[in-house]
Amino acid sequence: MTGHGFGVVRPLPGNGLVAFMGGLLLVCDADESAAGDLLEALRETAASGGDGRALARRAAQVLAANMAGDPATCAVAGPVSGGVAVLVSGSAAAAVATSAGETRLAGSDSLTWADRLVTGTVERVELSLPGAGSPHPAVRFDGGVVHGGGLVGDFTDQPAPAPVPSRPLTSEMPATGLHMEPDLIQPPVERPPYPLADQPPPVPGPPSGPQPAPVEQPSYNTPQDQPPYLPPQDQPPYFAPQEQPPYLPQEQPPYPPQEQYPPQEQPPPLPEPQQQFPSYDEPPLGGNGADQHVQQHMGPPDHQQQHMGPPDHYDQPGPPLLGPPDHYDHPGPPPQEQHQDHGDRPLVYGVDCKNDHFNDPRSPYCAVCGIALVQRTLVPYKGPRPSLGVLILDDGTALPLEADYLLGRDPERAPEVAGGTARPAKVTSPDGSVSRRHLRVALDGWDVNLVDLGSVNGTQIQPPGDPNFYDIPPNEPVTIAPGTTVRVGVSRTLRFEAHRG
Repeated sequence: MTGHGFGVVRPLPGNGLVAFMGGLLLVCDADESAAGDLLEALRETAASGGDGRALARRAAQVLAANMAGDPATCAVAGPVSGGVAVLVSGSAAAAVATSAGETRLAGSDSLTWADRLVTGTVERVELSLPGAGSPHPAVRFDGGVVHGGGLVGDFTDQPAPAPVPSRPLTSEMPATGLHMEPDLIQPPVERPPYPLADQPPPVPGPPSGPQPAPVEQPSYNTPQDQPPYLPPQDQPPYFAPQEQPPYLPQEQPPYPPQEQYPPQEQPPPLPEPQQQFPSYDEPPLGGNGADQHVQQHMGPPDHQQQHMGPPDHYDQPGPPLLGPPDHYDHPGPPPQEQHQDHGDRPLVYGVDCKNDHFNDPRSPYCAVCGIALVQRTLVPYKGPRPSLGVLILDDGTALPLEADYLLGRDPERAPEVAGGTARPAKVTSPDGSVSRRHLRVALDGWDVNLVDLGSVNGTQIQPPGDPNFYDIPPNEPVTIAPGTTVRVGVSRTLRFEAHRG
């Protein structure tokens, strides 16, 4: 991208109309009734400083107002933040080359028109009509409207920059100089070089010329009239260790042999219990071995005689008086034995509430009955995933979240729908801001994700309790929470509701 939107623009030979204004490109059939409206939309968008997304939106409005007959043959393109926006209709075609590859769009692939937001480093953009020729390397298009069969914007062939003078002009220099009188300027004072860490400081030599006689100064380090300090002879130096007698181990009385101590009397062995192995006929005893011995001889306490099993877990019922332990102590049967009629629903890990409702193991409450889920008492298992909620469009259409959806103006012809990986959901708007393949709703486990498929007008989300809308990046999944409002294009909205009761 340059300041004019594209690098060098060259027209293609042909009989249509090509226009280049404010960094925006347009090609259309000269015989189309909508040609004048498309050129006016280009002029207004360029005059207002709009980008490629604004031009594609205006072109879609013109095409939507002229849907009586066959789709008009035209194509528009313009730079946007991080890429380029392209729209094609009828027999027109577009090709966008980036560092990651080439993207091609054809209006004949859609019942109305096709648009795309191509992100990345754009190298070349070509808009063409049927029968367009090849560009001449010596011809450049600086702007306006001329006859032609298409346009090519080449980013690799940039115009030559304006010559830059060798040094800036005086009038362009900032007034930051200081004015000083010549007689006030003093010569610089020579300073000795700073000594390095491993070198001694330089000693200045004797100055030249007659010097005054040196004055003898007494030394404060070692006075001449006093000898150096020596420790007294009758005391050892400060650092000399004091003489101590060598360490001699004291004689200890020998340890009396073990046989001198009287042996301790051992208690009589406990009688062997009559039942050595656990049985499902009687509840297992908790605690350590001493507690089991006491319970076997004295019986269970009064507050345990009615339950005979593990304690209740808040809202979970206790096990029956007699019978096998419940599924909290032993794993349940495999998923195929618990759910046989799950059909094509995917299997995910979840937990059951007290009323046997299958839930997300991360949820603190049941999504159906609202009862609290005590996580430390629940054992996840794999089962068929229930519906995660519903998407309610602004026209009242409800989409149950049991599988992936593809939203757009023409979703039936999308490859995701043709391949059976997503269900079609047709969403149109009078302003033409919804793309042919606009948004995919992808279910991943217990999460609901949105993936904008590179639409020109984008997708925005409004989290619950937040008054603002936020753009989601193209081609990246974004997880939404229940209560989120989604805006598709400019004017269409939908809401995610997770109630399954």
